[in-house]
Amino acid sequence: MTDRARRLAAIGALLLLAVALGTTAFDLIGDLWRVPVAVLLVMAAVLAMWFALTRTGPRRFLAGLVVVVAVAAFVVVSLHGSGLVSILVRVALVLVAVALTRSVVSHHPDLLTDDTAPARTVPPARRGVLIMNVKSGGGKAERFDLAGQCRARGIAGVVLQPGDDLLDLAERAVDDGADVIGMAGGDGSQALVASVAARRGVAMVVVPAGTRNHLALDLGLDRENVVEALDAFGEAVEQSIDLGEVNGRVFVNNVSLGLYAAVVRSPEYRAAKVDTALGALPAALGPGSAPFDLRFTGPDGETHDGAHVVQVSNNPYGRAAGTRTTRPRLDTGRLGVVALVLRGDRDAAAFLAALAVNRPERFRGFLSWEATTFRVDSDDEIDVGLDGEALQMRAPLDFRVRPGALRVRRPLGRTSHVLPRELGLRSTIRVVVQAAFGGRAPRPLARPGRDREPGPER
Repeated sequence: MTDRARRLAAIGALLLLAVALGTTAFDLIGDLWRVPVAVLLVMAAVLAMWFALTRTGPRRFLAGLVVVVAVAAFVVVSLHGSGLVSILVRVALVLVAVALTRSVVSHHPDLLTDDTAPARTVPPARRGVLIMNVKSGGGKAERFDLAGQCRARGIAGVVLQPGDDLLDLAERAVDDGADVIGMAGGDGSQALVASVAARRGVAMVVVPAGTRNHLALDLGLDRENVVEALDAFGEAVEQSIDLGEVNGRVFVNNVSLGLYAAVVRSPEYRAAKVDTALGALPAALGPGSAPFDLRFTGPDGETHDGAHVVQVSNNPYGRAAGTRTTRPRLDTGRLGVVALVLRGDRDAAAFLAALAVNRPERFRGFLSWEATTFRVDSDDEIDVGLDGEALQMRAPLDFRVRPGALRVRRPLGRTSHVLPRELGLRSTIRVVVQAAFGGRAPRPLARPGRDREPGPER
């Protein structure tokens, strides 16, 4: 959202709310006791709507009930001086005002966390190379004509052909003089190119031409604007991020074991019919679901001989409801580890109940912690979902983090950040007023980069 659009949205939100309140007061002016009651009901509905939009679990449900009650009471109070159509129009105005407010807040440039990753401005690439997987993401590279865009920008485009070795293409690009190498494809392809870029000491450009593009999301890129990512070959912002590694193989997002690995192998996951593997767990956790042979040591030093899920992420996921599937930072030098240990169908039911209200951490068998190294052992080869790619790897699996191993470029104006956990109503009002009339927004009330825990497979 541009600054102009943000300003117009903020002004629109304030005007619509003023019109709804003003017309209500005008209609009820002859019955003064109803005026403050109606105004209070409108404000209660607005507050409850905001909570329903920005909270999860029981609080969202309760806020929704308050909205229904407040709107119903407002209709009853207002019927004395207005027609039903007029009242419903005012309710619609309030709904639109709340939606505009949410848009203003979620796109406000000053709502970056104080933990924004260190970055620097760098000059255009001397020789930029983009490797394109034209089949990835349902053919995004072809649909957005990335080859033509590369020619227009002076970027050397390389199309990944059937039978090509992606690692070999990346190595040859660097051998031929590339100082910036990009990958247009899914997260699995990004990880392979990242391993070459890190080892050869060249910067990398991430072009979100895959299906989920989680790395692009956590870098602050617009996953819908594939062409914009090419701007990072010009004057750009560069930051160093960590890479995860398991048995010598690099991953940029996470490695999933157990049920998650089974989900990654499923046709539904490959077809992007589920948003998260965590969301697929209710179907996977059928009666009698047995733990996998995955042996590891938990955060308290306890040895576990089996688990239904183990996930290791390159940097921890956020704790806030809005950041559980994103990583606030990619440069903490820490792995995020999540494990799910179930001891029977009763445990499975308890976990699914906690998951239903978006609070999996309330279940006693849900473990989450941070580490710099981690080991998983097994008597057999282990099925692995590595950045969304299904693999088998020999045990034991030794995980480690490589701090600051990769230099990543992003377009100017694109900043890696997350919103504060739960922006309060007063701060929201200040943000909207300042967006409408100028000035700076308040700093976030929370520091997501300091307060996080690993999250689910995405």
